[in-house]
Amino acid sequence: MRTKLGVALAILGLFSTLTAAAVPNAVVDVVQAPAWVERDGRRLAMAPGMVLENRDRILTGKQARAIVQLADGSAIKLGENTNVAVNALKQPENGVFTAALDIAKGAFRLTTDIFRKHQTKRAINVRSGTVTIGIRGTDLWGRASDEKDFVCLLEGRISVTHPLGEPAELSEPLQFYGAEKGMAPGAVAFADKAQVALWALETELAYGMPSQRRDGRWALHFGQHGKDDALALYDQLVAAGYASRIVPVRVSGEYRYGLRLGGLVTEREALALADRLARDLLLPAPTVRRH
Repeated sequence: MRTKLGVALAILGLFSTLTAAAVPNAVVDVVQAPAWVERDGRRLAMAPGMVLENRDRILTGKQARAIVQLADGSAIKLGENTNVAVNALKQPENGVFTAALDIAKGAFRLTTDIFRKHQTKRAINVRSGTVTIGIRGTDLWGRASDEKDFVCLLEGRISVTHPLGEPAELSEPLQFYGAEKGMAPGAVAFADKAQVALWALETELAYGMPSQRRDGRWALHFGQHGKDDALALYDQLVAAGYASRIVPVRVSGEYRYGLRLGGLVTEREALALADRLARDLLLPAPTVRRH
């Protein structure tokens, strides 16, 4: 049991605040749970501040959202029910940031901080199902599904390829490229502006949904427990896609173990999440506190 508790406590290091000594290649910025990161055969609940590594896989659940910041100033916005593999993260000596994102399923948006758009060289490749996208500095939205894979350019320039079609370039806003599953891609066309606005909502943070951020000051506290009960509750929250911390507390000469789910932005959101977890996971209602 000590070994299992030690592993659970060690996992918390994945969620620690980043030091200024190094800029991570990719770090989780915002989470609207449930969401997970699969790493080395383990499934971890995604948390703000979590540094992503090569070969990580991001999974989001129903109504979930997540935003990941890349070292070049790009942000990856993910909608619900996504499955994304992260690879080729590297900041080589020549200053060109690289990344490869494999969107097996779901909607995504990749956009760049306007103040860093021309400051960092980058070579990012995104595969949206069967469509492969080469990016040098841009803003785009896409989706991979069982029926169709596509990408829509919002700003900048991208190259696109498909195993059943000829390579193409998208250089004008709202240009669209995609293919039905098992078929060759259609010609590059323009998407309707109203349709693009609806697509964009799928990857923006959902209004009214509790958000966890690195600077969030509200937290849920699930009381103090013995080791077995604390680990069981921790595992239950991870399985449901909610990142919590195990906090040892010395009480009357012995250790008890509290659980804390932090990073929530507002008291209203914290209270809403407390009610949801109590209802959906059949848990005693956690206490809401500001830190």
